[in-house]
Amino acid sequence: MIDFIVKILPEFVLDALKDSLSLVPFLFVIFVLIEVFEHYFSNKIKDFVKYSRSIGPVIGAIAAVVPQCGFSVIASTLYIRRFISMGTLFAVYIATSDEAIPVLLSKPQYYKEMIAIVIIKCILAIIAGYGIDIIYEKIFKKKQMLLLGKADISDNQKGCCGHSINERKRDRFIFHPLRHTAHIWVFIFAVCLILNWLFEKFGIENIQNYMLQNSVIQPVITGIVGLIPNCAISVVITMMFINGVITLGSTISGLSSSAGLGLLVLIQKNENKKNTLFVISVLLMVSIVAGVIVQLITK
Repeated sequence: MIDFIVKILPEFVLDALKDSLSLVPFLFVIFVLIEVFEHYFSNKIKDFVKYSRSIGPVIGAIAAVVPQCGFSVIASTLYIRRFISMGTLFAVYIATSDEAIPVLLSKPQYYKEMIAIVIIKCILAIIAGYGIDIIYEKIFKKKQMLLLGKADISDNQKGCCGHSINERKRDRFIFHPLRHTAHIWVFIFAVCLILNWLFEKFGIENIQNYMLQNSVIQPVITGIVGLIPNCAISVVITMMFINGVITLGSTISGLSSSAGLGLLVLIQKNENKKNTLFVISVLLMVSIVAGVIVQLITK
């Protein structure tokens, strides 16, 4: 039966299955470790970010480097209720990479690129975070009224695979990683399938030309795509980078603007719509500028 299926399936489908299925065990282990981290440390990080006004962007950037499901959602909720500054929110948004890090971790040959992406995004997040706080208060003359009370984030916000980000059940160490692995595998397989078909039909060089590779326009495109509030976007951007469709600069741009479901929460629940538009606009601008600079340096 298996031999029959192998014979009738096109080569690009088999390649997509082989490439994506080989990542499953590694992704599962990574997501188990992430669940352990979230279970034992995420509340401590949230409290530390909330009460550390002067170093909020630093803590927010460092915490967001860890691919925690829902951390950008938590940051959006804390910001809407003014428990953290706008700069800290930016630091979390820019530093977070959703599923990009687990996917890159499953590809040992891309460890150097992964480290470069993490370092660049973390530095960018800290600089942008402090810069935004200074500009917002000094230039726009708008005082950020940060609260000191206990933040209530019990709105049962959902992570990208549907579970509550505040859930603390111990059985999550198996079921959530399994569900998360399946969720991400579907997107990885879909991206691999589409890219393999395009490569087979048009050739990788033509696809790279269509995507304006080595052009400063490409980081603009990926930066805009990164704003789509879905965790799968980081998977799409990462797989395009791994397959050579987009450059490192474009990857930086797309992953910096990709705040996942955090942006969706900000859009839905922040009553100040001008403030939301300002956050999104500046996030896009910072991401694109950073991507273009990296593009020019590494060209």
